Amino acid sequence: MNTPVKENCCNTLRRRFHPFLVLILVSFINPVCTQSFNFISWNIKDFGQSRSDQEIHDIAHLLRNADLIAIQEVVAKHPGGAQAVARLTEELRRMGAEWDYRVSDPTKSPSPYISERYAYIWKPSKVKLIGRPRLLNEVDDLVHREPYVAKFRVGVHEFFLLNYHSRTHDVKESEEIEVKAISDWVIAQGLENNFIWAGDFNLRETHPAFLKILTSGFEALVQGQPTTLKSACRNGEYHSLAEDNVYIISKALKCESVNVIDFIGPENCEDVRWKRNSISDHLPICIKFNYGKD
Repeated sequence: MNTPVKENCCNTLRRRFHPFLVLILVSFINPVCTQSFNFISWNIKDFGQSRSDQEIHDIAHLLRNADLIAIQEVVAKHPGGAQAVARLTEELRRMGAEWDYRVSDPTKSPSPYISERYAYIWKPSKVKLIGRPRLLNEVDDLVHREPYVAKFRVGVHEFFLLNYHSRTHDVKESEEIEVKAISDWVIAQGLENNFIWAGDFNLRETHPAFLKILTSGFEALVQGQPTTLKSACRNGEYHSLAEDNVYIISKALKCESVNVIDFIGPENCEDVRWKRNSISDHLPICIKFNYGKD
């Protein structure tokens, strides 16, 4: 997550011109300067009122260098889930930056036991929310947890972000039903738009359910890297399945780097049992995006 600062056209201007001229020039040039931002998608296991202050701090420490965060599996059965997001946002603020957040309504799930909320947290200095996020009720009859859709802007570029946690796939072909329904909605919006579809898909990117969006121009940014944790360290191995991902389609939005943030590490393999309970059984995905000229 500690990415070295790179030279850009705006930084160069600051060194070579009088500050007053820089102010004028940047106001014209800034729209075509590359705008970069760090995006994290993370299923934070059972994120709700049971989280201690120390756990909130540890989670914030992993997220602090992001500019935009999409969280899945926020508890919906009681207000503690939304309150945990507020506590996390406040802890991030204490680490030195301003943050804003939105939490979804509970998903319209077949059972209250599988209903969840989603959350977005972002730095207003880098990312602007456009309008009001909403649950995608157009597909709620076909999915167990409808995605949480928002529109954001970085620099002069806008993009749609879908935050999604799929059903567990214990019914044959259930994965095709959900992914196909959401894929159809995205494609109907027009693929000339910029889309990021992130979350816990409970499927790896090679599954046939993704064929339609991948042949439509989407790209899977995580390629087979495990993002879930085993319940115990076995022979030095603690990674499990490749189920979380970020899919994008955009002419202007470019992926600069992909990093699955491994908060265990091989040297701490034996810690996996308690860390998957105190932090999460999923690893966060961090994508560094940049925008240049269209």
